[in-house]
Amino acid sequence: MTAVAETKPDAQFENLRIEHRGPISWIVLNRPDKANSLSNELLDEFSAALAALATSGGPVIGIRGAGKGFSAGYDIGQVGKVVADPDPVADRERLARNVNRFLAIWDHPKPVIAAVHGYCIAGATQLCVFTDVTYVARDAKIGEPAIPLGGGYIAPLWAPLVGPKRAKELAFVPGNSIDGTTAVEWGWANHAVDEQDLIGEVEALAARIARTPSDILRIKKLSINRTMEAMGVRTAAQGGAEMDALLHLSPSVAEVRRFVAEVGLKDAIAAYREPVELTDRPMAEK
Repeated sequence: MTAVAETKPDAQFENLRIEHRGPISWIVLNRPDKANSLSNELLDEFSAALAALATSGGPVIGIRGAGKGFSAGYDIGQVGKVVADPDPVADRERLARNVNRFLAIWDHPKPVIAAVHGYCIAGATQLCVFTDVTYVARDAKIGEPAIPLGGGYIAPLWAPLVGPKRAKELAFVPGNSIDGTTAVEWGWANHAVDEQDLIGEVEALAARIARTPSDILRIKKLSINRTMEAMGVRTAAQGGAEMDALLHLSPSVAEVRRFVAEVGLKDAIAAYREPVELTDRPMAEK
Protein backbone atom coordinates (compact mmCIF):
# COMPACT_ATOMS: atom_id res chain seq x y z
CA MET A 1 0.00 0.00 0.00
CA THR A 2 1.36 3.43 -0.88
CA ALA A 3 1.93 6.24 1.62
CA VAL A 4 -0.76 8.32 -0.07
CA ALA A 5 -3.33 5.57 0.42
CA GLU A 6 -2.32 5.11 4.07
CA THR A 7 -2.92 8.71 5.11
CA LYS A 8 -6.03 9.26 2.90
CA PRO A 9 -5.77 13.06 3.12
CA ASP A 10 -8.94 13.95 1.20
CA ALA A 11 -11.14 11.56 3.19
CA GLN A 12 -9.67 12.22 6.62
CA PHE A 13 -9.15 15.98 6.77
CA GLU A 14 -11.26 19.03 6.04
CA ASN A 15 -9.07 21.84 7.39
CA LEU A 16 -5.70 20.67 6.12
CA ARG A 17 -4.34 18.43 3.43
CA ILE A 18 -1.38 16.08 3.07
CA GLU A 19 0.90 16.24 0.03
CA HIS A 20 3.63 13.65 -0.55
CA ARG A 21 6.46 15.04 -2.68
CA GLY A 22 9.44 12.72 -2.82
CA PRO A 23 11.14 12.56 0.59
CA ILE A 24 8.89 15.18 2.18
CA SER A 25 5.27 14.86 3.30
CA TRP A 26 3.61 18.26 3.62
CA ILE A 27 0.96 19.15 6.16
CA VAL A 28 -0.77 22.11 4.52
CA LEU A 29 -2.94 24.31 6.76
CA ASN A 30 -5.95 24.76 4.52
CA ARG A 31 -8.34 27.44 5.79
CA PRO A 32 -7.21 30.25 3.48
CA ASP A 33 -10.60 32.02 3.73
CA LYS A 34 -9.97 32.25 7.51
CA ALA A 35 -6.27 33.14 7.21
CA ASN A 36 -5.49 29.54 8.22
CA SER A 37 -6.51 30.40 11.78
CA LEU A 38 -6.08 27.53 14.21
CA SER A 39 -9.59 26.33 15.01
CA ASN A 40 -10.31 23.40 17.32
CA GLU A 41 -11.12 21.26 14.27
CA LEU A 42 -7.90 22.17 12.48
CA LEU A 43 -5.84 21.50 15.61
CA ASP A 44 -7.48 18.09 16.06
CA GLU A 45 -6.71 17.25 12.44
CA PHE A 46 -3.15 18.54 12.82
CA SER A 47 -2.56 16.18 15.74
CA ALA A 48 -4.04 13.30 13.75
CA ALA A 49 -1.87 14.09 10.74
CA LEU A 50 1.30 14.16 12.84
CA ALA A 51 0.39 10.81 14.36
CA ALA A 52 -0.35 9.27 10.95
CA LEU A 53 2.89 10.53 9.41
CA ALA A 54 4.96 8.99 12.19
CA THR A 55 4.56 5.64 10.44
CA SER A 56 3.77 6.65 6.86
CA GLY A 57 4.82 9.12 4.20
CA GLY A 58 8.30 10.46 3.59
CA PRO A 59 11.22 10.60 6.03
CA VAL A 60 10.79 14.38 6.44
CA ILE A 61 7.66 16.39 7.32
CA GLY A 62 6.99 19.92 6.10
CA ILE A 63 4.36 22.37 7.37
CA ARG A 64 3.08 25.29 5.32
CA GLY A 65 -0.07 27.36 4.84
CA ALA A 66 -2.37 27.59 1.83
CA GLY A 67 -3.23 30.98 0.38
CA LYS A 68 -1.71 34.31 1.34
CA GLY A 69 0.00 33.31 4.59
CA PHE A 70 1.10 30.61 6.98
CA SER A 71 -1.43 31.27 9.76
CA ALA A 72 -2.95 34.20 11.64
CA GLY A 73 -2.83 32.22 14.90
CA TYR A 74 -5.56 30.84 17.11
CA ASP A 75 -9.10 31.23 15.86
CA ILE A 76 -10.37 34.19 17.89
CA GLY A 77 -13.88 32.73 18.00
CA GLN A 78 -12.71 29.45 19.52
CA VAL A 79 -9.20 28.76 20.75
CA GLY A 80 -8.20 32.42 21.12
CA LYS A 81 -11.55 33.54 22.46
CA VAL A 82 -11.70 36.97 24.06
CA VAL A 83 -14.37 36.03 26.61
CA ALA A 84 -13.26 35.05 30.09
CA ASP A 85 -13.36 31.42 31.13
CA PRO A 86 -14.95 31.36 34.61
CA ASP A 87 -13.01 28.20 35.46
CA PRO A 88 -9.25 28.89 35.70
CA VAL A 89 -8.48 25.18 35.91
CA ALA A 90 -10.35 24.52 32.67
CA ASP A 91 -8.62 27.51 31.11
CA ARG A 92 -5.23 26.15 32.13
CA GLU A 93 -6.09 22.72 30.70
CA ARG A 94 -7.18 24.29 27.41
CA LEU A 95 -3.95 26.26 27.11
CA ALA A 96 -1.78 23.29 28.07
CA ARG A 97 -3.52 21.12 25.48
CA ASN A 98 -2.54 23.55 22.74
CA VAL A 99 1.11 23.58 23.80
CA ASN A 100 1.16 19.79 24.00
CA ARG A 101 -0.09 19.59 20.41
CA PHE A 102 3.00 21.49 19.32
CA LEU A 103 5.31 19.59 21.64
CA ALA A 104 4.27 16.59 19.54
CA ILE A 105 6.30 18.22 16.75
CA TRP A 106 9.29 18.40 19.10
CA ASP A 107 8.80 14.74 20.06
CA HIS A 108 8.04 13.50 16.55
CA PRO A 109 10.39 10.77 15.26
CA LYS A 110 10.90 12.59 11.95
CA PRO A 111 12.55 15.95 11.21
CA VAL A 112 9.90 18.67 10.79
CA ILE A 113 10.47 21.79 8.68
CA ALA A 114 8.21 24.86 8.67
CA ALA A 115 7.90 27.01 5.53
CA VAL A 116 6.51 30.43 6.47
CA HIS A 117 5.19 32.96 3.99
CA GLY A 118 2.89 35.94 4.27
CA TYR A 119 2.07 36.06 7.97
CA CYS A 120 2.71 33.92 11.03
CA ILE A 121 1.05 35.43 14.07
CA ALA A 122 0.63 34.59 17.75
CA GLY A 123 -0.18 30.88 18.24
CA ALA A 124 1.20 30.05 14.81
CA THR A 125 4.63 31.16 16.03
CA GLN A 126 4.34 28.61 18.85
CA LEU A 127 3.95 25.89 16.23
CA CYS A 128 7.08 27.03 14.40
CA VAL A 129 9.18 27.26 17.56
CA PHE A 130 8.87 23.50 17.99
CA THR A 131 9.80 22.57 14.42
CA ASP A 132 13.35 21.40 13.81
CA VAL A 133 14.08 23.84 10.99
CA THR A 134 12.22 26.98 9.89
CA TYR A 135 12.45 28.67 6.50
CA VAL A 136 10.78 32.04 6.02
CA ALA A 137 10.04 34.33 3.13
CA ARG A 138 12.08 37.50 3.47
CA ASP A 139 8.99 39.69 3.65
CA ALA A 140 6.96 37.42 5.96
CA LYS A 141 5.35 39.08 8.98
CA ILE A 142 6.00 37.17 12.20
CA GLY A 143 4.60 38.53 15.41
CA GLU A 144 2.57 38.88 18.56
CA PRO A 145 -1.21 39.01 19.06
CA ALA A 146 -2.73 42.33 18.08
CA ILE A 147 -4.56 42.73 21.42
CA PRO A 148 -2.98 42.17 24.88
CA LEU A 149 -5.26 39.48 26.30
CA GLY A 150 -2.51 37.26 27.70
CA GLY A 151 1.13 37.42 28.52
CA GLY A 152 2.86 34.21 29.50
CA TYR A 153 1.98 31.96 26.62
CA ILE A 154 3.73 32.90 23.39
CA ALA A 155 6.77 35.14 23.89
CA PRO A 156 8.38 32.86 26.53
CA LEU A 157 8.64 30.18 23.85
CA TRP A 158 10.66 32.61 21.75
CA ALA A 159 13.22 33.25 24.51
CA PRO A 160 15.36 30.10 24.00
CA LEU A 161 15.69 31.01 20.31
CA VAL A 162 16.10 34.79 20.34
CA GLY A 163 17.13 35.53 23.94
CA PRO A 164 15.14 37.21 26.70
CA LYS A 165 15.67 40.82 25.64
CA ARG A 166 14.39 40.30 22.10
CA ALA A 167 11.50 38.17 23.36
CA LYS A 168 10.54 41.01 25.70
CA GLU A 169 10.92 43.64 22.97
CA LEU A 170 8.52 41.68 20.82
CA ALA A 171 6.06 40.93 23.62
CA PHE A 172 5.77 44.33 25.25
CA VAL A 173 4.14 46.02 22.21
CA PRO A 174 0.69 44.73 21.07
CA GLY A 175 0.86 43.46 17.51
CA ASN A 176 4.64 43.81 17.36
CA SER A 177 6.23 41.90 14.49
CA ILE A 178 9.46 41.24 12.62
CA ASP A 179 10.09 40.32 9.01
CA GLY A 180 11.67 37.10 7.77
CA THR A 181 15.15 38.54 7.43
CA THR A 182 15.07 39.80 11.02
CA ALA A 183 13.71 36.44 12.20
CA VAL A 184 16.87 34.79 10.87
CA GLU A 185 19.12 37.47 12.37
CA TRP A 186 17.44 36.95 15.74
CA GLY A 187 17.71 33.15 15.55
CA TRP A 188 13.98 32.39 15.31
CA ALA A 189 14.38 30.96 11.80
CA ASN A 190 17.19 29.27 9.88
CA HIS A 191 16.99 30.84 6.42
CA ALA A 192 15.14 33.70 4.70
CA VAL A 193 14.53 33.36 0.97
CA ASP A 194 12.39 34.95 -1.70
CA GLU A 195 8.81 33.70 -1.39
CA GLN A 196 8.81 32.10 -4.84
CA ASP A 197 11.82 29.99 -3.81
CA LEU A 198 10.50 28.96 -0.38
CA ILE A 199 8.97 25.56 -1.18
CA GLY A 200 11.79 24.58 -3.53
CA GLU A 201 14.43 25.42 -0.92
CA VAL A 202 12.65 23.38 1.75
CA GLU A 203 12.20 20.41 -0.56
CA ALA A 204 15.88 20.55 -1.56
CA LEU A 205 16.88 20.48 2.11
CA ALA A 206 14.50 17.59 2.75
CA ALA A 207 16.13 15.61 -0.06
CA ARG A 208 19.55 16.14 1.52
CA ILE A 209 18.28 15.22 4.99
CA ALA A 210 16.69 12.04 3.60
CA ARG A 211 20.14 10.72 2.67
CA THR A 212 20.70 10.10 6.40
CA PRO A 213 18.98 6.89 7.57
CA SER A 214 15.83 7.53 9.59
CA ASP A 215 17.05 5.82 12.74
CA ILE A 216 20.16 8.02 12.76
CA LEU A 217 18.03 11.12 12.20
CA ARG A 218 15.82 10.09 15.10
CA ILE A 219 18.71 9.86 17.54
CA LYS A 220 20.31 13.08 16.29
CA LYS A 221 17.03 14.94 16.87
CA LEU A 222 16.50 13.29 20.24
CA SER A 223 20.00 14.09 21.47
CA ILE A 224 19.75 17.79 20.59
CA ASN A 225 16.27 18.00 22.14
CA ARG A 226 17.58 16.38 25.32
CA THR A 227 20.24 19.09 25.54
CA MET A 228 17.58 21.79 25.26
CA GLU A 229 15.35 20.04 27.77
CA ALA A 230 18.22 19.91 30.25
CA MET A 231 18.17 23.71 29.97
CA GLY A 232 14.48 23.72 30.92
CA VAL A 233 12.82 24.33 27.55
CA ARG A 234 10.02 21.79 27.99
CA THR A 235 9.27 22.91 31.53
CA ALA A 236 9.12 26.55 30.46
CA ALA A 237 6.85 25.72 27.53
CA GLN A 238 4.38 23.86 29.70
CA GLY A 239 4.56 26.52 32.42
CA GLY A 240 3.22 29.12 30.01
CA ALA A 241 -0.29 27.72 30.39
CA GLU A 242 -0.30 28.54 34.11
CA MET A 243 1.00 32.07 33.52
CA ASP A 244 -1.58 32.82 30.85
CA ALA A 245 -4.48 31.31 32.81
CA LEU A 246 -3.49 33.45 35.81
CA LEU A 247 -3.35 36.62 33.71
CA HIS A 248 -6.76 35.88 32.18
CA LEU A 249 -8.24 36.56 35.64
CA SER A 250 -6.59 39.97 36.00
CA PRO A 251 -8.62 43.23 36.04
CA SER A 252 -6.52 44.58 33.18
CA VAL A 253 -7.40 41.73 30.87
CA ALA A 254 -11.05 42.07 31.89
CA GLU A 255 -10.89 45.73 30.88
CA VAL A 256 -9.39 44.84 27.49
CA ARG A 257 -12.20 42.33 26.97
CA ARG A 258 -14.78 45.01 27.77
CA PHE A 259 -13.12 47.34 25.29
CA VAL A 260 -13.23 44.68 22.55
CA ALA A 261 -16.89 43.96 23.29
CA GLU A 262 -17.72 47.67 23.15
CA VAL A 263 -15.96 48.69 19.92
CA GLY A 264 -15.62 45.34 18.11
CA LEU A 265 -12.51 43.32 17.36
CA LYS A 266 -11.53 45.18 14.18
CA ASP A 267 -11.68 48.62 15.78
CA ALA A 268 -9.91 47.37 18.91
CA ILE A 269 -7.01 46.10 16.83
CA ALA A 270 -6.90 49.41 14.95
CA ALA A 271 -6.78 51.31 18.24
CA TYR A 272 -3.74 49.40 19.42
CA ARG A 273 -2.03 50.04 16.08
CA GLU A 274 -2.46 53.81 16.27
CA PRO A 275 0.86 55.66 16.55
CA VAL A 276 1.67 57.17 19.92
CA GLU A 277 2.15 60.95 20.02
CA LEU A 278 5.04 62.00 22.22
CA THR A 279 4.27 65.27 24.00
CA ASP A 280 7.38 65.39 26.14
CA ARG A 281 10.73 65.04 24.46
CA PRO A 282 14.10 64.47 26.11
CA MET A 283 16.08 67.63 26.85
CA ALA A 284 18.62 66.82 24.12
CA GLU A 285 15.89 67.05 21.46
CA LYS A 286 14.49 70.43 22.60
